[in-house]
Amino acid sequence: MSKPIIAVVGRPNVGKSTLFNKLVGQRLSIVKDTPGVTRDRIYAPCEWRGKEVMLVDTGGIEPFANDIILSQMRQQAQLAIDSADVIVLVTDLKTGITANDQEVANMLQKSGKPIVLCVNKVDTIGEVPPEFYEFYNLGLGDPIAVSSVHGHGTGDLLDACYEYINFENREDYDEEYIKVAVIGKPNVGKSSLVNRMTGQNRAIVSNIAGTTRDATDSILENEHGKYVLIDTAGIRRKSRVEEDIERYSVLRAYMAVDRADVCLILIDALEGFTEQDSKVAGYAHEQGKASIVVVNKWDAVEKDGKTMDEYRKKLEQDFSFMSYVPFLFISALTGQRVEKLYELINYVSEQNARRISTGMLNDMLAYATSRVQPPSDKGKRLKLYYVTQASTKPPAFVVFCNRAELFHFSYQRYLENQIRETFGLDGTPIRLIIRERGGDK
Repeated sequence: MSKPIIAVVGRPNVGKSTLFNKLVGQRLSIVKDTPGVTRDRIYAPCEWRGKEVMLVDTGGIEPFANDIILSQMRQQAQLAIDSADVIVLVTDLKTGITANDQEVANMLQKSGKPIVLCVNKVDTIGEVPPEFYEFYNLGLGDPIAVSSVHGHGTGDLLDACYEYINFENREDYDEEYIKVAVIGKPNVGKSSLVNRMTGQNRAIVSNIAGTTRDATDSILENEHGKYVLIDTAGIRRKSRVEEDIERYSVLRAYMAVDRADVCLILIDALEGFTEQDSKVAGYAHEQGKASIVVVNKWDAVEKDGKTMDEYRKKLEQDFSFMSYVPFLFISALTGQRVEKLYELINYVSEQNARRISTGMLNDMLAYATSRVQPPSDKGKRLKLYYVTQASTKPPAFVVFCNRAELFHFSYQRYLENQIRETFGLDGTPIRLIIRERGGDK
């Protein structure tokens, strides 16, 4: 089983995301004084009294909203409520109880889950103001005064939540889980793919570009293995990032790449490769992540017997800077070839974490240098003494030589190709670190 889940819910703009960020100690939820900013659920661990729970931040609940996005936000909040062990209802001292607060409270009471009432924006120390006592009218027991900006009362809030949680017989997910970030431009089908893989509507799906603004985690276990799927906001060109909300989302997508073991780089089959795709892929490459290029919406492409081969050759040219990356053509809408993703994810993750013995590496080095002599300059020849693996994720190799300035980029590329030819390492970047023997250069 996973960690206990505390869902943070309430109507829009009462400070749920600010409270969430204060409790987890990171800026994971987008915070802005605009209703409806947090659209999807955000998960993050929170530790208190030596025990860890998962907090989930939800989009604001608008009980009577007809807007398509707001109604889906309400569905997302309901999903969070259904999976939660405890629900924290956040209200706003400054606005007092509203009709929406009362409706949300009624909705939560029907869930049958334990509810802790949080009155936010009590920013003064000492006695609570008289208007605080109004919140007893919600019928949810003793409210807890909290200032999410300053952190006052957050310990009391977590204490109240912990009273309802049984921490026994719970197992945290561990390193067996492969963290998979689904990245790409807006509207290429990232959320649809996550929903297809999990079999649930875990992320809002809409043809409105930029619908997913936050990175959301979904836990998935099947016959292929254990996975954490991270659905990210689409990464746009910086020139098109006009709202600061959108800018936060781009940053969060990059943070998702940082957390991931494997990146699924989604390409729209109808649109083809774009400059922005190269930027998205380039960031994953720079961070040393195992990657798979996933061509989505393949069902919508008119095909003959040569279409896939021709498309693949074009992608190999486009992704020449990531010559190691495998390609998979899928349809998240119909499920075509989605099952094959798991085998590829497992394989590239293993390659990214692979360790090769020093003896095998030096056998490869001897063969490579006898096949193509190291370069020389002004009568001085590069000598390669030995190579050893320094780390994994990505595989990094330290090559000791006599003079680093003689180790030209072209020979480094040759040596990298020899490593791949000998040991495979498909789907993962590798790093070469050049060291002069006896020196620190």
